[in-house]
Amino acid sequence: MASKKVHFTNARGQKLAARLELPLQGRVKSYALLAHCFTCSKDLRALRAIARSMTHIGMGVVRFDFTGLGQSEGEFAETTFSSDVGDLVEVATQVEQEYGPVELLVGHSLGGAACLLAASQLDSVRAIATIGAPAEPVHVVKHLEDDISTIEEEGEAVVDLGGRPFTVRREFLEDLEETHLREVISELGRPLLILHAPKDKVVDINQAKRIFEAARHPRSFVSLDKADHLLSDEEQAEYVGRLIASWAQRYISPLSPQDWREDPAVGQIAARTEKGLRTEVNANGFALIADEPASLGGTDTGPTPQDFLSAALASCTSITLRLYADRKEWALDAVTVNVDYEELDEEDRFHCFIAIEGELSDKQRQRLIEIAERCPVHRILQQSSVVKTTLDED
Repeated sequence: MASKKVHFTNARGQKLAARLELPLQGRVKSYALLAHCFTCSKDLRALRAIARSMTHIGMGVVRFDFTGLGQSEGEFAETTFSSDVGDLVEVATQVEQEYGPVELLVGHSLGGAACLLAASQLDSVRAIATIGAPAEPVHVVKHLEDDISTIEEEGEAVVDLGGRPFTVRREFLEDLEETHLREVISELGRPLLILHAPKDKVVDINQAKRIFEAARHPRSFVSLDKADHLLSDEEQAEYVGRLIASWAQRYISPLSPQDWREDPAVGQIAARTEKGLRTEVNANGFALIADEPASLGGTDTGPTPQDFLSAALASCTSITLRLYADRKEWALDAVTVNVDYEELDEEDRFHCFIAIEGELSDKQRQRLIEIAERCPVHRILQQSSVVKTTLDED
């Protein structure tokens, strides 16, 4: 995905730091907005993984820092749950004005609760997904038990949350107590996906049960059996991202691969490598991963570029034989092509092994082998090709 820094402005005129994630190539039809947990930030690894998955289905994704957190302006002590909801609504409104409609809200923990409330104020939102979210915002108070009396008596207290000091004021607690979320959930009328880890030690899974019971269909629940509250395991975070992306596609309106192919402005192949060697590839709207083995410094999470080249030859050969046999009305049941690639000192060598199934004569089989050498990729590899490289100033 392509990523760039942007900012939005809250109701107090303070700048909210954000990241806009876009598909590697092409226009975007709709956007998703990601909300982080109570004292986290937009840069939580889980949110980055989810954003990446959203871009793979052609969506633009905005993740931002709430007021007083991360790189956003303002003081955390001056915020409340309601002000966080206000930030969400403001950002969604400005995203729609500057880029396009926000159709999906994804919120983690208290950010999930904020998404549920914000969705009731945003007509463009078509679906909501929550991760480890409480059914009522006041659930957060259990993490402040040792400091509540001080906050109530003195008006504020410096509390330890996740090993960091935060000033929490009486207004914050009062706002939580006055917010009744389950009534809002029952009247949302939007598809809702609830994801929660059974062993979540921060927000008990019974909170997910209460959200599910309050919601109306279409509602879905997924148990993240091996995850913790912060989705600190990268595999779990990527799983959640893929899950949300797959679920959301039936409710939102991103560009489909067919849209990408029909639009001459986006019919391109693109690749992006950030840290490490793992590379995201967009092939006319289809998301792929290229990588290298761990022995070469990669993470071994996808085929190598040479593997893709061999796969192109194998698939092109197989498709070419299928088309030829169909045109000739031959009884070809199936064709399998295996390709071995050798990188030699004097030349690169591809060896195709072709298995042909069906009641075909020896003459027909031999003809198919001849046709295999005429497939488009085969011809490209055999002839001299010109590759021109230009620096993209944009």
